[in-house]
Order: sequence, then structure tokens, then C-alpha cells
Amino acid sequence: MSTQMIVRLSPELKEKLDKLARSEGKSTNRMVLEIIEDYVKERDIGAYVDDLWARIGTKLAVRSVTPRDVEQAIDRARGKTG
Repeated sequence: MSTQMIVRLSPELKEKLDKLARSEGKSTNRMVLEIIEDYVKERDIGAYVDDLWARIGTKLAVRSVTPRDVEQAIDRARGKTG
């Protein structure tokens, strides 16, 4: 479910936004929504980190790397033997 938000723009800014949206074949509403989505995505560190861990996990799984393999690699990097 979506919700409504009221934003006040100067007439000049609204006109420029309308023109840009039309030039891209989008509605002004779609343009504003995309701008806000991009802004949030770029600044949402938690989602970025979650995505990074997911990508790392996928790459490890494809290579059949186990949690034990990771532990051993960490131990080697720290100079521990075992």
C-alpha cells in the first residue's frame, strides 16, 4: 500500500521537473519516486551491508567454501596454526 506526501516546489522548479520527466517519457510522479528511491538506496548503509554479505555468501557457496574453510583462512591470516 502506498501513501501520499505533499511537497511544495516553486513554480519554476516544478516546470523544470515536468519538462525533464516528459523528456524521459515519465510522469512527474514517477520521476519524483525514482529520485527518492535512489536517494534512500544510496544512503541506506544497512541494506548495502546486507547485500554485500549476501553476494559474498553466494560466491562462497558457488565455490563450495564451508564455514570451517573460512575459519581456517582467518586463523592462517592471523598467524595461527591448527
